[in-house]
Amino acid sequence: MKYSLIILLLACSTIVSAQTTVEDQIKIAILAAPEEYREGAKVYGVDEEGDPIVLREGSNEFVCVADNPGTRFQVSCYHNSLEPFMNRGRELRKEGKNPQEIFDIREEEAKSGTLQMPEKPAALHVYYGDEVSYNSETNIMEGAKYRYVVYIPFATEATTGIPARPNAPGHPWLMNPGTHRAHIMITPGDSN
Repeated sequence: MKYSLIILLLACSTIVSAQTTVEDQIKIAILAAPEEYREGAKVYGVDEEGDPIVLREGSNEFVCVADNPGTRFQVSCYHNSLEPFMNRGRELRKEGKNPQEIFDIREEEAKSGTLQMPEKPAALHVYYGDEVSYNSETNIMEGAKYRYVVYIPFATEATTGIPARPNAPGHPWLMNPGTHRAHIMITPGDSN
C-alpha cells in the first residue's frame, strides 16, 4: 500500500509538471512568428482532449499554433489567408481522416472552389526540434530550428522555376507541385 501511494504521488507530480499554462503555450507558440508580428498574432492551443482551441484572439494577419504535448516539439505561425485551408485540416483530423484522405478531400474542395485558398503566396513559419528545452531568460527554445513554407496553390516547376527537390541543403524546393498544397520548402542549415 505504501509503495502504491508513492507511485501514485510520483505519477501525479509528473503529470502536473508536464502541463503548460495558457500563458506559456502562447509565449512558446509565437516564437514561430516573425518578431514584429508576435504580439498581435492569434494563437491556437489544445484542450485536455487534444482538440484545438483559441488561446488568444489576434489583431494582425498572423495565426500561431502551440505545441501539441506528447509529440515532437513543433510550433507554427502562418498568414491568415491560409486559415480556411488550415482550419479544414483541423476539422478533417478531428473526424478521424488520415493524411491522404485529408489531402484528397482538400484537393477536391480547392478545385471545386468550396475551399478558399490564398490568391497570393502565403508563408508558414515552423519552429521545431527533437531535443529542445525552453530558456525563459532568453525566451528561446534551445535546440529548435526554423523551417519556412510558402504556399502557392497549383504552382509547378514550370510556373515557378523552382525544382521539385533541393539542389543542396538549405536550398528551396517545390513540394506537391501542381496541387492545392503546392508550396516552396526552405529548411535552413544548422546556423539558425
